[in-house]
Amino acid sequence: MKNIVVLTGAGISKESGIDTFRDSDGLWENHRVEDVANFDSWVKDPVLVRNFYNERRKQVIEASPNQAHKDLVRLEKHFNVNIITQNIDDFHERAGSSNIIHLHGEIKKVQSVRDPDFVIELEGWELTENDKDMYGEPLRPHIVWFGEAVPMIEPSIELCQNADIFIIIGTSLAVYPAAGLIHYTPSTAKKYLIDPNDVKGDLRGIKFVQEKASLGVKRVVDEILLENKIFEN
Repeated sequence: MKNIVVLTGAGISKESGIDTFRDSDGLWENHRVEDVANFDSWVKDPVLVRNFYNERRKQVIEASPNQAHKDLVRLEKHFNVNIITQNIDDFHERAGSSNIIHLHGEIKKVQSVRDPDFVIELEGWELTENDKDMYGEPLRPHIVWFGEAVPMIEPSIELCQNADIFIIIGTSLAVYPAAGLIHYTPSTAKKYLIDPNDVKGDLRGIKFVQEKASLGVKRVVDEILLENKIFEN
């Protein structure tokens, strides 16, 4: 069974109504996203950081997976599919995908500052100062902030090294270390890039599908199934 590895970025969730800060002015209530997404900001102004992620969490809970998320599930019936996402939403899970790595954390989860291995699902959308860990300290969002290590990058690299097909969806390939994953894929792997925007960089050996995710993913999934002589009912 062929191994398909999918790398998704903000572009796949845009059609679900989720803000893509890099496409906008990068501001939230006159704060740069970088200013509310690092540990120093958490120490300096935890209320500001909590409010920022509470709004993101509420938005995700109220939104739904779009057709692009759902079309990826079609591949699981015929291939070994692993999704590596830079997104903190849970749309892949809710659409029905089985194997997902979240590189940058998960918005619906919170963790202990002192013990990063203590991670729990938050009930509802609002994290408050009264939500505390076993040490009596306030829980923080389960998000990989700027300047922090990306613990799931090593398992992601291993998946990419064994990919027969590699699909990139809705990411500019500008955020590292995720952007470097393509360099770990075998030279024999078939590679697709789905994005409506012009993408800078070397695209040799990559089939560029310049479409929004809902259209581009369907097109690529249909092509993969057809090339492998798989016909859906």
